[in-house]
Amino acid sequence: MFRLIFCSIVQCVFLAAGQVFLKFALEKFEKFGWTWKFFRDFFTNWWLLASGLSMVAASIIWFYILKHNDLSLAYPLISISYIFGTLAAVFIFHETVPVTRWIGVLFIMIGVAFLTKPV
Repeated sequence: MFRLIFCSIVQCVFLAAGQVFLKFALEKFEKFGWTWKFFRDFFTNWWLLASGLSMVAASIIWFYILKHNDLSLAYPLISISYIFGTLAAVFIFHETVPVTRWIGVLFIMIGVAFLTKPV
C-alpha cells in the first residue's frame, strides 16, 4: 500500500506541475494568428515543453500504478492532484482560495484516507 500511495503522490505532483507549466506557457502566448512569429513562439516555449514532459512522466507512473493495482483503488487517488493544484494556485499564482474550496480539499484528503485504509 505504501508503494501505491508514494507512486500516486509522485504522479499527482507531475500532473499538477504539468498544469502549472501549462498556465505559464499560455501566459506567454499572444493572441492566436497564422503567423510565423506565433508558431515560432509556440514551438520555442520552454514552459510548454516542461508541461508536456511532466504529463509524460505522470503517464508513465500511471501505467505502473494501473499494472500493479486495482483501478477502483488507483483511480480515485488521482484526486490528490487537486490538493497540489490548489496549493500551487495559492503559493505560485498568489490566488485567493475561498474557504469552501479548502473544505473541498479537506473532503478529498478524507476520501484518500478512507481509500488507503486497510480493510
